[in-house]
Amino acid sequence: MSDEILTAPYVLEYTYKRSVGPVIGRFLAALREGRLEGARTRSGRVIVPPVEYDESGFAIEDLVSLPSTGRVTTWSWVAEPRPRHPLPRPFAWALIQIDGADTAMLHAVDAGVISKMKTGLRVRARFRAERKGEIRDLECFEVCE
Repeated sequence: MSDEILTAPYVLEYTYKRSVGPVIGRFLAALREGRLEGARTRSGRVIVPPVEYDESGFAIEDLVSLPSTGRVTTWSWVAEPRPRHPLPRPFAWALIQIDGADTAMLHAVDAGVISKMKTGLRVRARFRAERKGEIRDLECFEVCE
């Protein structure tokens, strides 16, 4: 019997691309155009980011344009961003309720310093200059001043 440990290289990859469907596809297309959209449910609630089915199981068919402003409902400060974070400097992860929406979405807020962050803070979407139709087209939110 040998004490040698046998090893073999193994790379776990997901080499496929996901089809996003008509609802998420339209949301991503709106981001590419520098706009936000939400899904109106049968009960009249507006969900951002949109989903394909509401909480009652009904298909979403009505997408609505929304403004690029909202408010922070809760947040957490990131003092030392990691390489794959959306910003290379300190920022906040926050739940942001877009004006006209009934739900909040998680995204980064570029507030500059922690002292500017607070629940209820008014923010505005900042889109990348070059957009591709992906969630990263919405670079972050910034403080409305």
